[in-house]
Amino acid sequence: MTLTARLGKKLYELHERRGLKASPLGSNILSKYIMRELFLYFFVAFIFLFMVFFVNQILLIIQELLKNKAPFWSVMRIMFYSCPAIIAQSAPFATLVGFLMCLGRMNSDNEILIIRAAGFGFVKILVPVLVMGLLISLVSFFVNDYLLPLGTIRYNRLFREIMQTTPAVQIEPNSVKTLDNFSIVTGNVDGENVSDIVLFSAEEKNGMRIITAGDSVLTGVKKDGLIMRLSMSNAVVMEIDSRNTGDFDVIRADSIEYNVFDSVLNSISSGTNPREMTSADVHREIVRMRAEESTDSRRLNIWNMEYYKKYSIPFGSLCFALLAFSIAFLFGKHNGLTIGLVIGIVICVLYWAMQISGQLLVTRVNLNSFLCIWSPNILIAAAGVVFYLVLIKK
Repeated sequence: MTLTARLGKKLYELHERRGLKASPLGSNILSKYIMRELFLYFFVAFIFLFMVFFVNQILLIIQELLKNKAPFWSVMRIMFYSCPAIIAQSAPFATLVGFLMCLGRMNSDNEILIIRAAGFGFVKILVPVLVMGLLISLVSFFVNDYLLPLGTIRYNRLFREIMQTTPAVQIEPNSVKTLDNFSIVTGNVDGENVSDIVLFSAEEKNGMRIITAGDSVLTGVKKDGLIMRLSMSNAVVMEIDSRNTGDFDVIRADSIEYNVFDSVLNSISSGTNPREMTSADVHREIVRMRAEESTDSRRLNIWNMEYYKKYSIPFGSLCFALLAFSIAFLFGKHNGLTIGLVIGIVICVLYWAMQISGQLLVTRVNLNSFLCIWSPNILIAAAGVVFYLVLIKK
């Protein structure tokens, strides 16, 4: 045991024997110190995770846009409008990793022992941890509820404009692309020239249209409602009645012009989706949907999921703060900084997997959206309480 540890232990025993109590001034100084350290480590972890998510999700999109000669400043604006989504996603994970590293470092450096020797219990340390977690949750909620919808609206609007000027950004060589009610299979893509196109389109009245073409030219269309136009050569059009597959029509043409409307692009459709709305707007839409007897239960459940995500994601920071407090003191006695980083990353991966699984269970299995979306936070908070009870009994 080091000199600092022995001194801290003696002071703690002295306070316990004499019944001394910490002064209010000391309590305020301690809270400010802990909150300052927590914020510093949170900020470092946030920058690291922000860059990881940014590179993984955004830079790949930007690279594709620039490769297809999209306007440079439009691409930079796309990157800027994507930031609120990355911030909202990074904040809870940064809270866990940053708090674990901070508290683990304080524990391994015997600062916690000295703090307790000065007459402060675990509750005095827990309060600033929860306060900082709550503050991060509130800021994250503002970003998730206001800046994210605003950024999503402008992102979709700008992406539609980019596609009208550079339609090739939506077409990849030797790939299959599904756009709402039709799918397109492409061969080689060289700028605006596309070879060997096969297009499957679901038509009204249970029909299907299949179009094949040799060389085609892809051009943007600057008109309301239109995204791009395919000028196909040596085209063959087959219309099939799905109720009677033996009944079909075949049309051959030297050239065909096929217009693609923006309504077929789910990600940038003109209709409003929950990501473009605040929690209050989503709630009003859910109330309206419940009042209509014809509302599909699966669609209603998905909208409920989006509503719960508005709260569960940002307030995950508060649950993580409670968990980090207990784990750091139980397992961070030696090499607390490293242990906190490793444990934090492992828990983040598990939490992310639970989030994705919950959303899939809602969209594909139609399970209860509240349980699927809030279960990760409930499990994290419950684990934090259990570990805290173990801690105070030691």
